[in-house]
Amino acid sequence: MTDLLQGSLPAWSLVWIITLAIVIGGCLIALALHRFVINMLMRLARRSASQSDDILINRLIKPTRWIAIGLGLSIALNAAPLETDASALIRLASGLIVPLLIGWLALAILYAFRDIVHDKSDISASDNLAARRRRTRITILARIGAFIIIFLTICMMLLSIPAIRNVGVTLMASAGLAGLAVGAAAQPALKNLIAGIQMAFSEPIRIDDVVIIEGEWGRIEEIRMTFVVVRIWDERRLVVPISQFLESSFQNWTRESSELLGTAFLYVDPTADVPALRQQLDAIVRPHPKWDGRVIGLQVTDIKPEVMELRALISAADAGNAFDLRCDVREAMMAYIASDMPDALPRRRAQLSGQLADTAAG
Repeated sequence: MTDLLQGSLPAWSLVWIITLAIVIGGCLIALALHRFVINMLMRLARRSASQSDDILINRLIKPTRWIAIGLGLSIALNAAPLETDASALIRLASGLIVPLLIGWLALAILYAFRDIVHDKSDISASDNLAARRRRTRITILARIGAFIIIFLTICMMLLSIPAIRNVGVTLMASAGLAGLAVGAAAQPALKNLIAGIQMAFSEPIRIDDVVIIEGEWGRIEEIRMTFVVVRIWDERRLVVPISQFLESSFQNWTRESSELLGTAFLYVDPTADVPALRQQLDAIVRPHPKWDGRVIGLQVTDIKPEVMELRALISAADAGNAFDLRCDVREAMMAYIASDMPDALPRRRAQLSGQLADTAAG
């Protein structure tokens, strides 16, 4: 058969046909082995109660498939009868592809580790401080790690090109001067980048923290490398430079725990029956589903000539429940005062004297 092909085809065509057949065979064998190994690992993962191994395998399927194809191609091309020019071209291509595949695999492992931490950190629970701390730290570190991996991958790909690798001291000096110029121009971006690294360890904010910043109440929705996205209570998004959380003051309502004390102010007549109002507050708050059972009280905080200020102090498990509970307490207390204690509503008083008083008396 080989003699027949040699007699009917040119020599270069025969070389390429044999090379193509070897390459296709190597790729098919590599894909078959990869599929066999992945199926075996997936069967083992199904027997495990943890989701970590499933997440890791799903992340590694695509990069390992292409790595298997690259290994099959490498073995096949080494066995193929290639000419010197073709071998040099393949070496140049492999110098670009191998770092790319390694970087892809490193990114997949990094993102798999991030997804595993996210899976084990349930922030929907009532006491989610530790979960939010882990999720915030791994999110920031994963973004920093991805930036480093991509940077190193590009550097390795460029170093595989002889024309770039053999550039001497002149290029290095030029790159140093260019780096200083770029660093001076990109000072705000570098400032926020360093602030992001610092935030990963100091943790002034975490994912799902309740904060008040720029006069807005919202939750930390996303922490990027250089900025933070705050979801405002009315569904708006406030984008804040990450350095602002390290340089400026802001309120964090869930820094140590999500429990909060809420206040509802009532203004009544100075002659109002405060013990009766205190008893009514107790009757309203105790059966309320959003009260956490910690604090309940009513105090007189100020008295003016025409009104008396009462402060209802109540506690809730988190900021959302505290806000709703305060609104319900105000509504229920004012409804009770209007229906059962109308004399407690604020009134204006005037004193009549002299002839006007006698006329009024008559």
